[in-house]
Amino acid sequence: MGTGIIGALLINFPYSTPALQYISWGISLVNLVVFLACCVLFSWRLIQYRDFYSILMHPQQSMLLGAIPMGLCTLVVCLVWTLKPYSVSWMPTLALTLWCIDVVLSVMSFLVIPFLVTSHQKHALETVNATLLLPAVPTIVAATGGAIVASVHNGSIATTIVTISYMLWAMGMGVAMLLTIVYLIRLVLFKLPPKEAIATVFIPLGPFGQASYGIQLLGVQSARLFPTELSQIAYLGDILLSIGFFVGLMIWSLATWWFAHAVYSMVYTRVHGKIPFHLGWWALIFPISTFAASTNSLWILTGYRFFRVLASFIIVGVTLLWILIVARTVCYAWTGELFKAASVVQLELKDTVHEDFDSESPEECLE
Repeated sequence: MGTGIIGALLINFPYSTPALQYISWGISLVNLVVFLACCVLFSWRLIQYRDFYSILMHPQQSMLLGAIPMGLCTLVVCLVWTLKPYSVSWMPTLALTLWCIDVVLSVMSFLVIPFLVTSHQKHALETVNATLLLPAVPTIVAATGGAIVASVHNGSIATTIVTISYMLWAMGMGVAMLLTIVYLIRLVLFKLPPKEAIATVFIPLGPFGQASYGIQLLGVQSARLFPTELSQIAYLGDILLSIGFFVGLMIWSLATWWFAHAVYSMVYTRVHGKIPFHLGWWALIFPISTFAASTNSLWILTGYRFFRVLASFIIVGVTLLWILIVARTVCYAWTGELFKAASVVQLELKDTVHEDFDSESPEECLE
């Protein structure tokens, strides 16, 4: 998921060069290989251990199921943007088919996991993690992917895709905002997460950045399609384009605040101690990348150089961060550090949380 969106960002880099295009194709190919390998390994695990029910009941592992449709959507986006200039005849059909699968998986994540959170799983406010948002984010990602898939279709098919995408965007964004409030309350009462989980403070940036990006793209496609396909309300396309820009800018502004807050949190935590590397660091890539994509889209819509320069700066920064995390992942996997038992990591997190709050009650935090 993080690798795929890096490839998508480089395809649309504001100062694009042929070399960047080739690099983005290579990254997209790596993303495809990694996604297929992860799918095979996950399927083997389910067959070997038959623990899917246990995963669904787990308050943390179940959240990560939302990453599957998000990863698939990055494949669809890279497929469209890579092959669109070459007018490949079979690409629109393949992209639409994969997007439909992605929508089904996203809606399942959106409907099932939040219900289990409220009915079966055990959660406490002081241990609430930003991963709680992950089941809601796939519908926003699918809505953005729908706008991109619609760009290679015409007529009623494209109009249907855009309409469904608006519905997905509204559902995901609404629930993500509610869950973000819960997470913000947890931060206010119990302060920052332990250093082992500090990277998760960037996760709420994901739905904000992706929602801003998606509503802008949907507005562009509405302006292209609705005047001819919905002649009785032909004016709706231009209205939605304007709304897409305005709402996208407002959400981007909110994402800017959260981005600054997350950076402050990381710096503050690092000053007070070393942050150990683990797979959780990958939580940094996708949220920052969605913020970069939203910024880049604002430049395309407005032509303001400020957005162009800022988008370029963020894309370069997150790409360098991606290279660092990939390198560390390979090194730690080679030494075996990466495969530390999940139960041990969870025990460390639990102990850290208890140490932080044994001497300070929630009421004292409010004083």
